[in-house]
Amino acid sequence: MEPVTERDLRASFVNCSRGEARRLALPRDFADLPWDDLDFLGWRDPRAPERAYLVADRGGHPTGIALRAASGASRGFTARSMCSLCLTTRTGGAVSLMTARRTGGAGRQGDSVGRYLCGDLDCSLYVRGRKQSVASGELEETLSVEDKVARIRVNLDAFLDTVTR
Repeated sequence: MEPVTERDLRASFVNCSRGEARRLALPRDFADLPWDDLDFLGWRDPRAPERAYLVADRGGHPTGIALRAASGASRGFTARSMCSLCLTTRTGGAVSLMTARRTGGAGRQGDSVGRYLCGDLDCSLYVRGRKQSVASGELEETLSVEDKVARIRVNLDAFLDTVTR
């Protein structure tokens, strides 16, 4: 992913108001992000952990969506869940159901779409081996890193398409 300025990042959000985008908390390490290793920028709001944000490069410009993580009891430490973007399994509640309000009239009427995503939204780092799951719940795959990266991008585009149509 190409580096994004704070101004461009805030302007990229398509499913929330300008005021909401202006008030959102940036990632703690925004100045030091490993942009070359990111297929998208995703983070949880440190002030409100049920809020999350995802920004991806689409058509040469950033597109951001605001997400809500489902609240409730987390699954047991040994239960496995699969992220719908990177298709890796995690244990210990490290995958969360996240919903995004749809854009346009559908979103104004309350329509939303949801996906199970890595709770920390670090899919890019997991598939590249730059970050390891605390619970060590990954299953071995025969795909190359390049193929896993391509898979994330296809799955991410499909998710963003459902939010923006």
